[in-house]
Amino acid sequence: MRKLVFLVEEPSMADLLDGLLPRLFPALRFQCIPHDGKQDLERSIPRKLRAWREPGVRFVVARDQDSADCRRVKENLAMLCRNAGRPDTLVRVVCRELEAWYVGDPQGLVQAFPESRRRPLRELNQARYRDPDTVVRPSEAIAKQIPEFQKRLGGKAHGELPVSGEPFTQLSGFPGRSGTPARGDAARCRTISRINGEPHGNHQP
Repeated sequence: MRKLVFLVEEPSMADLLDGLLPRLFPALRFQCIPHDGKQDLERSIPRKLRAWREPGVRFVVARDQDSADCRRVKENLAMLCRNAGRPDTLVRVVCRELEAWYVGDPQGLVQAFPESRRRPLRELNQARYRDPDTVVRPSEAIAKQIPEFQKRLGGKAHGELPVSGEPFTQLSGFPGRSGTPARGDAARCRTISRINGEPHGNHQP
């Protein structure tokens, strides 16, 4: 079975994946390498892809969209991978940032930060938050409701949540523009299974 190496923008994304992936894919061999922001990630990609000599490794690159054009971001990252001799690298852009996933799951925030006393459920269920991809600074929106929120705490806490809940942890997607669940998360699971060379099934913690 091949190994997946995730090159991610910041430690909070590595914290989330380190907690979540082993429970979704118990047999998955993976390694997360966090970076100190977007520029550090983009400088690192060519060096790491060229220098990595471990056989059977596939790479996944992930960074936040923030306010940039997601198509341009993805093409730039894909070009760095191609120029480094690894056109098979999977590139994913998180819209708009990792914390948008948490905005899409207020119940998960309450589970991750029980001292919040359900404030996120009241505030983040408002209409302006129902499409998390349109929230410009999700981490700031969360911090207004949960003052103790920090990016790394959020990544670790969400990585440890049960994988049977709704909507985030069951991977059925977050509410989209119509208010109905999107299907992107299940597709991402199938993608990881496919590049790892295993069938996608119902993975339990």
